[in-house]
Parts: sequence; structure tokens; C-alpha cells
Amino acid sequence: MALQQDLWVFGYGSLMWNPGFPHVERRPALLEGCARRFALWSTEYRGTAERPGLVLTLEPTEGATCRGVAFRVAAGAVEETLAGLRARELVTGAYEEAWRPVRLLDEAGGAAEAVCYLARLGHPQHAGGLSLAEQAAIIARAQGRRGPNPDYLFSTLEALRAEGVRDEEMEDLGVRVAGLLEGGAS
Repeated sequence: MALQQDLWVFGYGSLMWNPGFPHVERRPALLEGCARRFALWSTEYRGTAERPGLVLTLEPTEGATCRGVAFRVAAGAVEETLAGLRARELVTGAYEEAWRPVRLLDEAGGAAEAVCYLARLGHPQHAGGLSLAEQAAIIARAQGRRGPNPDYLFSTLEALRAEGVRDEEMEDLGVRVAGLLEGGAS
């Protein structure tokens, strides 16, 4: 059975700059109760089994908020979009698909129920608890099928800045990784 209504997708990391699906609208959004963190081992996209990288997760965290973007997908493209997102985000089981309310932050305002992909905190790929220095060292040296891990970090920082979002921890991480790259991290 075909879905008969539009779909909203919340992006907080690579979906912000590389959604990979057609959308009819892109709006700044806020998700409450979750935090954006570099806390997922990447052994394919941004690292390898021998030298894993790190990618972002969305972790349920009381009192936290995460600024990102909400994409509206037309009803006719919902099934294909969800299939593509599931193939991209659920391939290793490290994320779970969830539907959460997001607040739309542009002049039109409003709210939407959006699909998002939350970290499975007990999954073997979850890398919670790493210090910023440890994260930077991992990111600076990793590379996978989709390219160098630092590119993922810097593209996400650029997307956040374009949305007017200043994430202090991500900014600090960017400075640390840039410093390691300038110093010849291996």
C-alpha cells in the first residue's frame, strides 16, 4: 500500500549536506531530548575494520537539543526515500528508526513529526565516552569508502554554520582535527 502523505526527515549530520533523496522543502529544525555526538565507529563509510573512523550519532539525552534541518518529501516519493534511508542508516543495526516531533525554526514556524535515526547505545559500534582529543585523533587518520573522515567533520561543520548553528563541541573538534592534519597525523 502506498503512503498517502508527505514525510519529514530530520538531518543532523551528513543528511544536512548530502541528503541523497528528493525533497520539496528544507527547513531549519530543532529536535528536543537528543544530542549530536561523534560516537559511532565507522568501518565502511569513513573508516575501515583495521582503522575505524567516527561518525555522528543522535543520542537520547534528557534536557539536550539538536539543531539540524527537516526535509519534506512529497507523498509520491516517501516509500523510495524510506527504503534509501534504511539502506543507508540501518545497514549495520547501529541506529534505530524513530519518529520524533521537531520544531520548524524559520519564519513560517510550526512543527512536524519527523523520521530520525537514533544511536543504539548498546551496539558494538557505539563509541560513547571518548574525549575530544581521542575523537580528533581517530577522525584525523581515518578514511573509508566515502572518503576521509575529516571531510565528513568539516562538511558537517560547514552545513551547521550555513544554518547559523554554532556547536561549540563540534567547532573545538574541528580545530583539533585541523591541527593534527597540519602536524601530519598518521
